[in-house]
Amino acid sequence: MGRKNYSSKYTDIDLFECKFLGKGHNGIVYRLPDGKVIKICYVMKDFHGEAHILKKVRGSKYFPKLYEVGGNYMIRDYVDGLPLNKYIKKNGLSRKLVVDILELLKEFERLKFIKLDIRCKDVFVEPDGRLMVIDPQKFYSKKRDFPQHLSKGLYKLGVLDDFLIILKQENPSLYRKWVHKIRIYIEQKKMEDDD
Repeated sequence: MGRKNYSSKYTDIDLFECKFLGKGHNGIVYRLPDGKVIKICYVMKDFHGEAHILKKVRGSKYFPKLYEVGGNYMIRDYVDGLPLNKYIKKNGLSRKLVVDILELLKEFERLKFIKLDIRCKDVFVEPDGRLMVIDPQKFYSKKRDFPQHLSKGLYKLGVLDDFLIILKQENPSLYRKWVHKIRIYIEQKKMEDDD
């Protein structure tokens, strides 16, 4: 994992003793014997961005705790549960889940993110119902003032209208701020898919 000028209890990790959890476009993730995870990254720009975000959001209940960052790896808490898209397929979209998603987006504002959006696959619903974010990307560098990717994911799951109904009931001013942008974005995506 590269030379370090500091001591680490993770220096001699044997990946054969770890459980493979998954591979994405910018890295591969294993569960360590102590229950934490190691993410080994091969897109350094994304790696540095994710590590930076996890350091900045320390203490937020929506993000895994970061323990160590090395040359191209990080050690962080394991996030259990199901990605939001799989959770909704299995359990549907409840009012409580919509409220929890809105609270997550409110936390994004509190953390001064300029990207108020997330992909369904990057939000996990833990067994106790808590939401956790994995693979945080570009929250401080990409401006987005409405949940574009989230809306697209909910649309593909067939629950976007339910989400908007609950949003209107729970937060009418946010509904008015977002609904037009969401509808235009979804129409654009439908036209692109028809091409």
